[in-house]
Amino acid sequence: MQEVHTLPEWLRRRGLGVADLESSTGLEGRVVEALVAGRYTPNPQQRRRVAAALLVDPSQIAWGHAAAVEHMYGHGPQFGRSP
Repeated sequence: MQEVHTLPEWLRRRGLGVADLESSTGLEGRVVEALVAGRYTPNPQQRRRVAAALLVDPSQIAWGHAAAVEHMYGHGPQFGRSP
């Protein structure tokens, strides 16, 4: 069975930092920082690049958001004022 860990856990296991991941993937710094913080879910190409930099399969990285999604009241500005 494959080990599945979050991106920060893989970085810690490999002894890498955000700057190392940025240089080895070729992704923008703000994208890499958002990935590590769990604020951004990458597209398939970005997933492959990150996984290759960590020497793992993309399915071994637990992708997803770390912050809870907050639902806002109302339907948005196209429907007028929200309560």
